[in-house]
Amino acid sequence: TNKPCFATGRGELLQPLSLNLTAYNIVLVHPGIHVNTGWAFSQTTPALPAKSIQQVIQQPIHTWKDELVNDFEQPVFSAYPEIAEIKKSLYQNNAVYASMSGSGSTVFGIFEKTNSPALIFPETYFVKTVAL
Repeated sequence: TNKPCFATGRGELLQPLSLNLTAYNIVLVHPGIHVNTGWAFSQTTPALPAKSIQQVIQQPIHTWKDELVNDFEQPVFSAYPEIAEIKKSLYQNNAVYASMSGSGSTVFGIFEKTNSPALIFPETYFVKTVAL
């Protein structure tokens, strides 16, 4: 659909969302680390958050950092500290939001288009900026 959607089921049921991120760029960083999805799921204890993802993403983006949490991050970051360092680096370079994608290992940062971060990662990492 090439527009933001909220996915349910196994990811196949898509509900379009009103979300405009055209003032931002997304930086993707993949360190080339394989995280076993089965292992990642075995390390999490699912819980209902205080607010749904749908509610959180309707708030100003600067509030997402404290409320939009990927439950896979804690165990994956413990097992692979270099992935945690990517997220830390994105925030140090003024990302308005950063998170690991799914069970990892790609991490993304959302940056205001007026911010051209000077990101330094090992040359074996895949780094791509996507304009929205």
